Amino acid sequence: MLASAALTLLLLCVSLSESKDKDFYTFKVVNIRGKLVSLEKYRGSVSLVVNVASECGFTEEHYKDLQQLQRDFGPYHFNVLAFPCNQFGQQEPGSDREIEMFARRTYAVSFPMFSKIAVVSSGANNAFKYLVDASGKEPDWNFWKFLVDPNGKVVNAWGPKVSVKQIRPHVTDLVRQVILKKKDEL
Repeated sequence: MLASAALTLLLLCVSLSESKDKDFYTFKVVNIRGKLVSLEKYRGSVSLVVNVASECGFTEEHYKDLQQLQRDFGPYHFNVLAFPCNQFGQQEPGSDREIEMFARRTYAVSFPMFSKIAVVSSGANNAFKYLVDASGKEPDWNFWKFLVDPNGKVVNAWGPKVSVKQIRPHVTDLVRQVILKKKDEL
């Protein structure tokens, strides 16, 4: 009995230490073309992670402003990481191929896009579960934005009523820090 309790305690400690080591970049996700991708490739840069939808009232403004951020800061120091989601108002009904074609043709998006996922409830993608747990903020609609630092830690999160233009100064500050750190390392 004592050995069983000790084993349980040991497993709990290992599990807790593993979860402490987790950050956003430790996850793997499927990109919009169906390929498994490690988010580790974005470590060292700032990421703005967004659950997007093609048929939402926030689509036009957000996609345009997200693409402008990507143009201004990416892809070496910053990336918008877009995750289509159909959980809110069924406003992302298309297939991954249709979603990608819509975003690329309509808004000329150049930022990385991933396969359609769930971002809340029991079926939520693990990377989004991490974002929600780390920020304490759970998406309740399309175009939630999570700002992730170069080490994979969540800096802040904003709902769809907060425009990309409003959070631009936060992105700018983090990107500036990345550039200065890389400059110091030279």
